[in-house]
Amino acid sequence: METQRKHIKQFSFEFFPPKTPEGAEKLRTVRTELARLKPKYFSVTFGAGGSTQQGTLETVVEIQKSGSDAAPHLSCIGSTRTQIRAILQTYRDHGISHLVALRGDLPSGMGAGPVGEFRHANELVEFIRAETGKLFHIEVAAYPEFHPQTQNPRADLQNFKRKVDAGANAAITQYFYNADAYFRFVEDCEKMGLDIPIVPGIMPITNIAQLARFSDACGAEIPRWLRKRLEGFGEDKESLRAYGEDVVSTMCRQLLKGGAPGLHFYTMNQTGPTLAIWKNLGL
Repeated sequence: METQRKHIKQFSFEFFPPKTPEGAEKLRTVRTELARLKPKYFSVTFGAGGSTQQGTLETVVEIQKSGSDAAPHLSCIGSTRTQIRAILQTYRDHGISHLVALRGDLPSGMGAGPVGEFRHANELVEFIRAETGKLFHIEVAAYPEFHPQTQNPRADLQNFKRKVDAGANAAITQYFYNADAYFRFVEDCEKMGLDIPIVPGIMPITNIAQLARFSDACGAEIPRWLRKRLEGFGEDKESLRAYGEDVVSTMCRQLLKGGAPGLHFYTMNQTGPTLAIWKNLGL
């Protein structure tokens, strides 16, 4: 963990683009409240195949105008170089210089046909560097419990190395609930000579059915002991949230004490769960 200790701790929050005027207004309130915590940046997701492209742009531009650093997600699967080039130019025109570069997913219903000119995230990072040099600070994804489509742990580490070698500045992990998985992943990366900050992604626990659905889709493991405890609360949502808050706060303390360079919170466009953990950590 020596590599991680060299970097100043940074904290960031992730949003998804609102789909309605009411959602946009709610997000403004959430963003204003979280901005008081002085995060390094806010990131904004980019739907499958770029399906929320306009919403992502509008959201990051508004964040940027409010005085906070905004980092739009940019996924490449299903896109052409011309399309990505145009998006990069748009972000440059709006003073955006921070990106989260991802492979992403195809929109449902597209089947196994042509998937654009990019197949992997390292190709997107290479393209961004070729087009814009060092203009953008590029974050990429990391998977402490391995990408759901990877063949084996070694292949997953090699995929991550390709993204770093292509020019990534830092990484954000998929969420997890086993700190040892994170520490093991970082140690493996350091053995490969990868010297970039790897920030743990933190998902507050508020709804077991929703969390199980997300986890099944993205390959994040909910340890059996945790799943059973959460399921045991049944309809007692208040107790479930209190227990989840305690579990995640304890893990965050362990991560920071162990040398993690910061935390990236998946807020789900809410303040309560993230603020509760933040206060527990004394940040």
